[in-house]
Amino acid sequence: MDLAKSLKQTASNLQAKAADVMDDVLPDHEPVGQKPTPVLKKVLVIAYNPKVKSAGGKRLSEVMKWNNPDDLIPQYIKDIREASYGYANYDIAERIEVDKVPAKVDGFVYDPDEYLKGLQAGKGFHDPDAVDYYRILDEFKIIDRVNSGAIDEVWLFAFPYGGFYESIMGGPGAFWCNAPALEKTNHAKRRFVIMGYNYQRGVGEMIENLGHRAESIMEHVYRMQQGDANLWKRFTRYDKTHPGLAEVGIVHYSPNSDKDYDWGNKKKVKSRYHVWKNFPNLEGDPQEVDDGHWGQGDTRAHHLWWFGLFPHITGGKDGIAYNWWRYVIDPNTVR
Repeated sequence: MDLAKSLKQTASNLQAKAADVMDDVLPDHEPVGQKPTPVLKKVLVIAYNPKVKSAGGKRLSEVMKWNNPDDLIPQYIKDIREASYGYANYDIAERIEVDKVPAKVDGFVYDPDEYLKGLQAGKGFHDPDAVDYYRILDEFKIIDRVNSGAIDEVWLFAFPYGGFYESIMGGPGAFWCNAPALEKTNHAKRRFVIMGYNYQRGVGEMIENLGHRAESIMEHVYRMQQGDANLWKRFTRYDKTHPGLAEVGIVHYSPNSDKDYDWGNKKKVKSRYHVWKNFPNLEGDPQEVDDGHWGQGDTRAHHLWWFGLFPHITGGKDGIAYNWWRYVIDPNTVR
């Protein structure tokens, strides 16, 4: 190892140790209202994009004219950095393209040509659909990579019926993260999240996956808080469940939604979503709102609006940070 690499590794190790120390500092003891120090998380990208013999060896994404993960990733990283006010930053530590389809939990593996036939016919897909995560963990030595500090999380890219959860957590003390925890991963030194993305779809759907990860994590963060002390429950109110008391809502429901994905509803309702811009001061009267406040039905616009209202300052109360991004980006900070 040359001197430059050695110095870089030393700096990285010191940064990791400093982060561990900071994680042990109760947010209640921090000054309130400052901008948190940005974090940088290292990602392993694994893109399943098999060659299709019947299409002259073209990659599946080319045959179907789907998105290129390499085009989606920088847009997504930029969106999350901006939505978190500069706090959440990602670096692609390694990218692996895989010329095959991931194995299902029962060992079944699609032949790319047969998969394409099923896709075009809209039938004939294998059941069970779920992917074998433990095979992926072993094949790519993911826990070794996590333990060495080479990566913090994994982004899997595939296609319809790829079998991925939108997010799933492993490591010691792993908990529900829009999927059951990976139980056979306690030998990891820390928690990690594996995201599952579909490159048939766009950046808005990638942000939605992160949104469901955030919902699971924040539900866990506030699991011991009751009543008004549970700020997450308050944040997620929408008019259908809390008539006249809507605040920001959840990923699938904006303040005025009547059903899932109903972000373009023109109905006017009363909401106090605007008070979250002044966090931790949550005083203020409700205002009349409709879809014009969050993108008129655009998936990406709604999700960025939703994430943009997350508390993102230093300080805390009852041991819970006023920077919710801290938990969403690093599940090891969740107590």
